[in-house]
Amino acid sequence: MGHDRSPTMARCARCVAVVVACAVLLAGCTLIAPQPPAGSTSTRTPAPSATAPTQTPAVTIPWQPSGTSVLETGLQVPWSVVPLASGSALISERDSATVLERLPDGGIRTVGPVPGVAASGEGGLLGLAVPRVPEIAFSWLYAYETTNTDNRVIRMPLNGVSGRYSLGEPQNVITGIPRAGNHDGGRLAFGPDGMLYITTGDAGDDANAQNLSSLGGKILRITPDGDIPADNPFPGSPVYSYGHRNVQGIAWDSHGTMWASEFGANTWDELNIIKPGGDYGWPIVEGIAHDSRFTDPVYQWHTDQASPSGIAIVGDTIFMASLRGEKLWTIWSTNGHAPVTVAPYFVGTFGRLRAVVAVADGLWMLTNNTDGRGTPRAGDDKLIAVTLVPAAGNKRPG
Repeated sequence: MGHDRSPTMARCARCVAVVVACAVLLAGCTLIAPQPPAGSTSTRTPAPSATAPTQTPAVTIPWQPSGTSVLETGLQVPWSVVPLASGSALISERDSATVLERLPDGGIRTVGPVPGVAASGEGGLLGLAVPRVPEIAFSWLYAYETTNTDNRVIRMPLNGVSGRYSLGEPQNVITGIPRAGNHDGGRLAFGPDGMLYITTGDAGDDANAQNLSSLGGKILRITPDGDIPADNPFPGSPVYSYGHRNVQGIAWDSHGTMWASEFGANTWDELNIIKPGGDYGWPIVEGIAHDSRFTDPVYQWHTDQASPSGIAIVGDTIFMASLRGEKLWTIWSTNGHAPVTVAPYFVGTFGRLRAVVAVADGLWMLTNNTDGRGTPRAGDDKLIAVTLVPAAGNKRPG
């Protein structure tokens, strides 16, 4: 079936957070089955390099991809990219467990390996996140890693300056997340509230998704220091939402709505609006079930059209990277709610897409053709810049 698909396991420990935030979402109409309009496959105008992590344009019109530019080549199973305020960016490589630095003017250098990673199947060095902490001399680099016994989140001091970053000694933030060859989750993001959000997979044991004592098949929420926020929906628990199969994309829009992309099994991949304490149905239901016990997805795709991983939001438009679907989906919401309108772009142009992030001048995407499920192309894997333009019928303000 799609990619990154199977069920989970369980347990818990401590957690983290700090700050950095969000983006946006917008207008449209609705469909349930995947019947999107045809998308562009343009690779025309080179996109300028991004500089700093950006609060994406506070412009509530639909945006769509335009030109692309390949920024870096020769990456090996890249999983996450984090732009920094210095103009550099950090990239994780899943199987080598290495953090790379993309320099402001281009080029790649090795920052260093992340200790304790035991890469296997879909596990390894996965998501990265960096909070902005201007009051201290260093920041933290948070990383989601697969070890010999579990998945966990660690943090390491990010020392030095652009072009000379190095990693300090790791500290455990949360441990005991179930690991397996499939469905390891792995996305990290700091929300508008300064909390750290962590996506986990069911790790091949789908019963864990409904088990509130398990950390598998969940979205977790923790504080900067790894504690459990007092306002979490389940007292004393890092669980924020449950009933998930394998979430690998989370982002927030200008309305404060939290969106998540999720791998289905054999039928439906999902885009969900995440509510604290929400049950999203797996493994009892998959896709839109109209069952009052569960929260239905806002939109669903057949698994060969999506297999979604990372998402990003720019100007109230959601962008969703697709692995098996080999395309970038644009999704326009209605003021932070359903209904949504979707459209595919770059269909088959770059192969499997693992991550998409908002940057100052548009988007960056990571391909994932070297992950064992794709067909590597010349130069794979790549970091690609995407320029954005207002969608047809919409004008940029001013």
